[in-house]
Amino acid sequence: MSASTSGKFQRLLRELFQFDCADLDFGIYRVMNYKRGVIETFITDDLPRTIADELRRGPLADQAQAAEDLQEVAQRVRDDLGENALDADGNLAVTFRDTPLGRKYLRAKRTGGLSREALEATIYNHLHAFFSRYYQDGDFISKRRYSRRQRYAIPYNGEEVYLYWANKDQYYVKSDEHFRNYAFTRQGITVHFAVQAASVEQNDVKGDKRFFLPLVEEITCDAEAGRVLIPFHYRPLTGREETVYGRRNQQEAIIRAALTEIPRRLRGADAALAVLTAERHRNGNGNGDGRPVNFLEYHLRRYTRRNTSDFFIHKNLRGFLTQELDFYLKNEVLDLDEITTAGEEVGEGWFQLMQTIKAVGGRIIEFLDQIESFQKMLWEKRKFITETWYCITVGAIDRSFYPDIAACDPQWAEWKELFHLDEDEDNLFTCNGNRTDRRLTFLETHPTLVLDTRHFAPDFVDRLIGSMDDLDDLLDGLLIHGDNAQALNLLHAAHRKKISCIHVDPPYNTQTSGFLYKNAYRHSSWLTMMEHHLRRGAALLNDRGSFVCHIDENEYERLHLLFERLGIPNAGTIVWDKRNPMTGGGGIAIQHEYVIWRTKSDGALNRKTNHVQSILDRAQELVRKYPASIQQARADFADWIRRNDSLSGGEKAYRYLDDDGQVYTSVSLRAPEPRTDPKFLEPLIHPVTGRPCPIPPNGFSRTPATLRKMMAQGEILFGADERTQPRQKRFLRESSSRQLPSVIQDARRGKSDLDSLGLSGFPYAHPVSFYADLIGAAADGTDAFVLDYFAGSGTTGHAVMRLNRDDDARRRFILVEVGGHFDAILLPRMKKVTFTPEWKDGKPVRMATREEAERGPRIVKYH
Repeated sequence: MSASTSGKFQRLLRELFQFDCADLDFGIYRVMNYKRGVIETFITDDLPRTIADELRRGPLADQAQAAEDLQEVAQRVRDDLGENALDADGNLAVTFRDTPLGRKYLRAKRTGGLSREALEATIYNHLHAFFSRYYQDGDFISKRRYSRRQRYAIPYNGEEVYLYWANKDQYYVKSDEHFRNYAFTRQGITVHFAVQAASVEQNDVKGDKRFFLPLVEEITCDAEAGRVLIPFHYRPLTGREETVYGRRNQQEAIIRAALTEIPRRLRGADAALAVLTAERHRNGNGNGDGRPVNFLEYHLRRYTRRNTSDFFIHKNLRGFLTQELDFYLKNEVLDLDEITTAGEEVGEGWFQLMQTIKAVGGRIIEFLDQIESFQKMLWEKRKFITETWYCITVGAIDRSFYPDIAACDPQWAEWKELFHLDEDEDNLFTCNGNRTDRRLTFLETHPTLVLDTRHFAPDFVDRLIGSMDDLDDLLDGLLIHGDNAQALNLLHAAHRKKISCIHVDPPYNTQTSGFLYKNAYRHSSWLTMMEHHLRRGAALLNDRGSFVCHIDENEYERLHLLFERLGIPNAGTIVWDKRNPMTGGGGIAIQHEYVIWRTKSDGALNRKTNHVQSILDRAQELVRKYPASIQQARADFADWIRRNDSLSGGEKAYRYLDDDGQVYTSVSLRAPEPRTDPKFLEPLIHPVTGRPCPIPPNGFSRTPATLRKMMAQGEILFGADERTQPRQKRFLRESSSRQLPSVIQDARRGKSDLDSLGLSGFPYAHPVSFYADLIGAAADGTDAFVLDYFAGSGTTGHAVMRLNRDDDARRRFILVEVGGHFDAILLPRMKKVTFTPEWKDGKPVRMATREEAERGPRIVKYH
């Protein structure tokens, strides 16, 4: 066998076993370093010996011997009968076929098989073809196909509708900081890559796309220590950089520029420069085009790719590859046509060949499964909570702790920055008395001040927390700063079957969303991530829980089918009309998104009528104010409704007062479809003129008996005369409720909610009013838990606080977010909204009332 055949397969195995990452010394790579010697022995010694042993026994040995015998007879034919006796294909000339030597040659040719070298090459080629087909850039992708037609075969069990994607049996792991302390050493020189920025944001997919940019001017080189430090920024490009690096393949453009700039910066550091510019071995360069690269280019590409690419962990790699190997053997090694042509003599050898490929492939699969299973174990292992703090309103703290709070300057500094206390209370630091007395007075008069235990000594925190009985029951919210997949594992211990509403706005799978995994598997990557998160989240829902998920047109159909796999009944889909079409691209201007709603409840989903009582109270207040002029009361009431931005569109429809001061709106009596029954076409008689009024085009939606009853109750609106079509007069009652519609219009911008709080850096937030509408319908009971594990800027928590203040319920929120904006936006937002519900230009409009303080969150824990 040629060395190139075995060498090609051995190089593939070294890539499969992650030898390319052996210079990394942490996590799975540290384990691989320990096993490197064992694996290298397997690749270079055990594997060739196993194949050689197989070829020395059984039918394959007979085939190899027959091939040698054929070669020997062929040589005798040429020697005795002349070179022209055999042509280039080994066919014997007709004139020699009846000679004894000719007959012997033909018998040897019929029984002759492949030579030992050819059999060995066949085994290696099949093993290489199989493993290289299923392995791609560190992951194992399902590529089962029929050899002749090259059509992919999907495992399918006869379902009516089946959703399949390439990575459905794997975990999706988003980019993390695994490679942050990357270094490599060569010829006594150690080169470090270090990120000088905030932590890498795995799930910050709603902001601008980020890149690794080497800070060439800040490179340092210590010749005596043999150390080179190359710092990086991980951030979006500036406008100027967008121009320099173009609009496409920007990370690649950054690398090409760095390959010129970094060596220029290291001029004079000859040893370091020699290491970085030395050519690396051609194999495994990672540049995708097979050309040789130097060490600097190799490690730059590897570092940026690993940090900006997501990867998969197979849930059962051994089962998957074993099943696929069986399929491969039956469809690409076992060739019935060739076996039939060759005859029975070759058949046994063919099956031994398959057994050999399966045995060797099985041993390789076992090695690979050990690596993958270890990574799976690390991924599934419940992570530790490193730190826990509490946000507690001062009004919920015993006054015996106030002197310690008054003495904590870091806490007061945060209150001044967040709540603008020095601007809102001019006398806070200038009124009579010493500072401690002033602060104690201020604590007494501001019960919604949010104390953060992060600012206090451990002994104070222990005493404070210890003074509260049944702390878990007192918690109004839980914030988790960490990976959402790991957070879901953590929540299963305490919240399984307890969540009333899961409300998530996951990353949309768009070109700018941050999903940087292989382009060919963009949808598959997204589905793999979503399937795991949806399944783990669904297990937390209680018996009447709802799963509410936002999405846009890019993945709506696939996400809908994915939800079908969970078995949660479908309540319908809401179209959110943002009333702001995205123009400028091709095709239709998009101005909507979707909200998929799954629920275990079989009842109607009703919108919260949080403002009903305030509307009714306002109406009665105006009726009392203008006892002699109902017209003035109507005008003032309509104006109040129009200017009240807190009311939804449906609530604003109730803008009319009748003569008795009752609030109402008018609704058409038209039937949705044309009526054929004559009773629905009977006209209503005008109560003043006594003449019939116009009938709606489709007829009435109610029977004559129902209409007469409505007229008796004053629920029919007539015009001045019979020329006006009658309408229904729908009154607003304290018990009024409306079923959630399939279309919701809300043109508010979530960014304006953040702007009012003085928070920036998260431009794609959704409006609080819209979230409150959804969560209010999904979680309308006291003590309902609302979970959002793609929390972003914290809009879900903000909406829960607003709802609780509106209806005096006690919904509790759980928010999970991994990005750096947890500390920059989400946590400050929760503190600000707890302090007071009204903000403008980053400053509180007013202090919270005692009633609002009672209805707001008191204790929120965060990790």
